[in-house]
Amino acid sequence: MTRLSYYLLLSPLAMLGANALSAVLDLIPDNFDKVVLKSGKPALVEFYAPWCGHCKSLAPVYEELAQNFQFAEERLVIGKVDADEHKSLGKRFGVQGFPTLKWFDGKSETPEDYNGGRDLESLANFITEKTGIKQKAKKAKPSQVEMLTDSTFKEQIGGDKDVLVAFTTPWCGRKHYTRHYDGKRAHADTCVPDCKALAPTWESVADDFAGEPSVLVAKVDAEAPNAKATAEEQGVSSYPTIKFFPKGSTKPKAYEGGRSEADFVEFLNEQAGTHRVVGGGLNAKAGTIEALDAIVAKINTGETLSAVASKVQKAAKGITDKYAQYYVRVIEKLTKSEGYIKKELARLEGILKKGGLAPEKADDLTIRTNILRKFVGGKESSKDEL
Repeated sequence: MTRLSYYLLLSPLAMLGANALSAVLDLIPDNFDKVVLKSGKPALVEFYAPWCGHCKSLAPVYEELAQNFQFAEERLVIGKVDADEHKSLGKRFGVQGFPTLKWFDGKSETPEDYNGGRDLESLANFITEKTGIKQKAKKAKPSQVEMLTDSTFKEQIGGDKDVLVAFTTPWCGRKHYTRHYDGKRAHADTCVPDCKALAPTWESVADDFAGEPSVLVAKVDAEAPNAKATAEEQGVSSYPTIKFFPKGSTKPKAYEGGRSEADFVEFLNEQAGTHRVVGGGLNAKAGTIEALDAIVAKINTGETLSAVASKVQKAAKGITDKYAQYYVRVIEKLTKSEGYIKKELARLEGILKKGGLAPEKADDLTIRTNILRKFVGGKESSKDEL
């Protein structure tokens, strides 16, 4: 018997997920001077830290800003510096907190602090005032966020969907601070993003879960005549307030986690049993079946492929998940061709990398690659020996 020699690891495609390349330039000590100070182009630069909650909230807005000005990349730079990793740049430009936005006019090495709003409109207007360049916003796609009214709220809550609801108001345009007490003294204030800052993140989260029929990302305008009663019934007194309603229940869970897209995605995955990632793709666990994975893993323990195939076929008969039969198909193919896994993975990843797939098809191919990887590391030829 010979060992498998696939040497397959998770591909870069799998690690990147479905996220498109960012329009924001990554700036590091090696390229900062060339791109920002010596290019002659004005630049808006965000100094951030990966662990900073406010930076996470700003990220989708800043990305959209960069996309809207990408047509003018020969005249303008929109970049970011991980000032936690590249502390020298943060120190060089006097960065004392995150996120810090600075404007470089393309002539001087001394930047101007940006102290305006952190919503898309404020940032875009600032760039236009400085350069005369107006943003070209992409044509808005239909929103996946469902606006709930008093009547539709009752229809959606307690049904067959897990529902994440943000209670907002049109005037909620400032950040508010929540002071934490331990019963004796006040601790540090926590800055909570306002409704306006939350909006693009909420749209992104709704897009991420658009392919999940049992998950709904919704909003309630707490001051709308047709929704005000719902907000009052839910005891909402500050905005935005976020609540999660599990399927089959009208009793909500208050959401008290972070306000980044990644935070919401992680929360919904935990509550709804989904496997989405930021950007709407699927993670490496999506579609895999633990009972069958345990059997497949026996390929590594010395069992023959034919023995494992028999067990997979038997176990799959009692599993209703449609992908159980894909396990059967893969193990049958593998018993006939030792190079099947490597060849099929390369084929499917090539299709995914090319893009242009309908979301449902992309999900299907991602699940298939996830299952194929469960077979990696087995034996290349473990057929019964004579």
